[in-house]
Amino acid sequence: MDASFINSDIFNYLILPLLIFLSRVLDVSIGTLRIIFVSKGRKYVAPILGFFEVFIWLLAISSIMQNLDNYVNFVAYAGGFAAGNYVGMQLEEKIALGVMIVRVITQKPADKLITTLNTMGFGITSVDARGSKSDVNIIYTIIHRNEMKKVVGIIKEYNPRAFYSVEDVRYVNEGAFPTRRTLLGRIPDGSAFRRWRKGK
Repeated sequence: MDASFINSDIFNYLILPLLIFLSRVLDVSIGTLRIIFVSKGRKYVAPILGFFEVFIWLLAISSIMQNLDNYVNFVAYAGGFAAGNYVGMQLEEKIALGVMIVRVITQKPADKLITTLNTMGFGITSVDARGSKSDVNIIYTIIHRNEMKKVVGIIKEYNPRAFYSVEDVRYVNEGAFPTRRTLLGRIPDGSAFRRWRKGK
């Protein structure tokens, strides 16, 4: 690259800050994914991501250190960090790794909800319990992360007032998970299923 171009104002105040910004977005996004893989126990993928994360960070910070009088680089560095966090979270939602446990507590009889989830292939454990005011049903199911919106939609369809919580599960030995054929099959309340498939 021409030395005169590297020393020009366009490079120092536009191109270099842009490169630092993009580097920070990339390394912070990779760092977010690395943390997710660590939490999921993916011990072979996390170190590889960590290598590229630190390598890209070193490139960005070395550019900063070589141009300490250029405050535009500082803004680009901070902006890239902020944007990288957002991009990392978006990637995490798209990848949807791992499994989750959904816990539902409802005062309304849960037979219909249990039957629906079972028919769609989700493994269910139900418990009769006593709440602060009345008897309740507690339902547990282990699902793939990318199925969470589907399951929550079914819960709201059958009982909008039901209390539910969702937690990450690091390891699962065995479980009943729906196949694509099961998800596209019929359930007892066909109208509810059609509304759910349309994205209600």
